[in-house]
Amino acid sequence: MKHRTTAGLAAVALATIALTGCASQGGPADGGNAAASDGNVCEVKAAPEPSPAPSPSEADVKAVDAIEVAGPVGKEPTVTFKAPLQVSAPTFRIVDEGSGEELKEKDQVTIDYVVLAGKDGKQATSTWKTKEPETFELGDPQYDLLNDQLMGQKVGARLLMASTAMDQSIQVTMVEVAKVEAPKEIPTRAEGTEVAPKDGLPTVALADDGQPTVTIPEGYKVPTELVVEPLIEGDGAEVTKDQTVTVQYAGCLLDGTSFDSSWSRGAPLEFPLNGVIPGWTNGIAGQKVGSQVLLVVPANQAYGEESAENTHELAGKDLIFVVDILEAKKA
Repeated sequence: MKHRTTAGLAAVALATIALTGCASQGGPADGGNAAASDGNVCEVKAAPEPSPAPSPSEADVKAVDAIEVAGPVGKEPTVTFKAPLQVSAPTFRIVDEGSGEELKEKDQVTIDYVVLAGKDGKQATSTWKTKEPETFELGDPQYDLLNDQLMGQKVGARLLMASTAMDQSIQVTMVEVAKVEAPKEIPTRAEGTEVAPKDGLPTVALADDGQPTVTIPEGYKVPTELVVEPLIEGDGAEVTKDQTVTVQYAGCLLDGTSFDSSWSRGAPLEFPLNGVIPGWTNGIAGQKVGSQVLLVVPANQAYGEESAENTHELAGKDLIFVVDILEAKKA
């Protein structure tokens, strides 16, 4: 699951990982669309290696060992503990080993889970109640808290976890592996017919693996309306706003700063299209799977104007994205 999430086991909003990558008068990456030589070049940089996760203390392990889980596998469990529960680091316990098929890297793993607030033990969410189990690829960086714990476990395994949520509260999660399927073959880049972009827009050059470098023309002004410019047209079905999509993407500021990219993290991102900024929802819906699209997103369709109430680090900023649409499915 995405590290320290509160609602669900993976975030539905785009990350805002600050990457460095501002340059001037640089050349494009080799291959793909030719980029202009003048302007601010937004080049994806590798993300820094994450710091090792802190190890749980003896008190953390004792606290998680004291949590009681009752009920048969396949049914929503009853999870009880003495509140408030505190841990200083993510702490895990295998409650049931499971007896089904063994989980391997890149398997499509479907899980049910129940989440409780550490402060009072009240249930925050349960996929057994919503009847919406979650499926992810084992090894997906968004699920960093689960990958190592579930690798090599079997269908039916139950994993208990206490961790810090994004709001810094402690949450207790009981995860059960419901089923596993063989890895899905999803492409890592857009593949289709190249479309000649309009003059005057930011240009995109592609490396051999499809990773984009964006050049923003000197003095470029972002229009007041969203710009959606197809660069590659795929041959898949049209994406709808109610679907979940899997994408590769790179995000840039007008000065050439690369602020977020799936390429830098080494894996595509999956998210519900109706759970992100309006510029993404409106820009990707209607495009075909397999396509690559350039989005020029004014602030009012991104993170809104900066104000006392809106202090998001990207508030008030116009954004540029290159998005490869790899898959779309029912949310």
